Amino acid sequence: MKGLDEAKKFYREAVAHMLEEEFSPYVSRVAVGLCGHGSECFGFDDDISRDHDFETGLCLFLTREDEAAIGFRLTRAYNRVKAEYGGTALAHTSAIGANSQGVQTIGDFYRRYTGCEGAPATLKDWLYTESEFLAEATNGEIFRDDLGEFSRIRKDILNGMPEDVRLKKLAANLVRMAQTGQYNYPRCLSHGEDGAAMLALAEFVKCAAQAIFLLNRRHCPYFKWTFRALRGLPNLSELAAPLEFLLTADNDKQGSKVKSEIVEDIAHAVIKELDAQDLAHLEGNYLEPFGFALQKRIKNAELRNMHILVG
Repeated sequence: MKGLDEAKKFYREAVAHMLEEEFSPYVSRVAVGLCGHGSECFGFDDDISRDHDFETGLCLFLTREDEAAIGFRLTRAYNRVKAEYGGTALAHTSAIGANSQGVQTIGDFYRRYTGCEGAPATLKDWLYTESEFLAEATNGEIFRDDLGEFSRIRKDILNGMPEDVRLKKLAANLVRMAQTGQYNYPRCLSHGEDGAAMLALAEFVKCAAQAIFLLNRRHCPYFKWTFRALRGLPNLSELAAPLEFLLTADNDKQGSKVKSEIVEDIAHAVIKELDAQDLAHLEGNYLEPFGFALQKRIKNAELRNMHILVG
């Protein structure tokens, strides 16, 4: 059973009853779900995932006022019910994978990912917050949220990235794709710098993935899950396989020629999507001019005048 399904089962069979019986005046004010870091929150967990930072549990989100009133009692009640219920026990906790389940305030949860008690507040906050943090702030599932405050912020992060920021990030990634995969990858090979060539190609793949998520208006997750999530996108998901090929296939003379051709095919597919979204209409297959064209569309002068690679 997937971790998210375990969490829902735990909620239905134990936690919901505890809330109704012991916290009835507050039950409609507690948001319940499972989200945050961890493969189970993305639905990507398997048997291997259970060797660390994995256990049956869920998150209980409170306002600061409600946490002051019932936070301690609710934490004790949750821990008691969890121990009685059993389920998958925690086998090992990694150094940077501290468990984020249990009782917490809404503000503290979002602060972990955005630096503030909600969605990024300014254009620069949006620009400089890593997409993987935004993905972790909005993954998983919320089982109940009568109050609606947790879900309101969640929707703001999912759908609220300002268009100027999306254009800035997309412009930067397009130019990096041009510089790394289209220009420097074959150039490094010509210099006999095979290691540098592979670094260029890896950077091309990373930036291409970021660009594809931005074109889908989605947040790109932690690199470990990038390809899994990319395969499920509505647009350009077919590029997952060629992007993975660039990283995994041999880099001999024939392989590098094929890889250069694939880089151009990927660039062409991205350009077609830019055209379909009415973002840029230019001739040619080199991505750099498309990045500068997007930068010119940015309405905010401060963002528009930043270096093209900021983003």
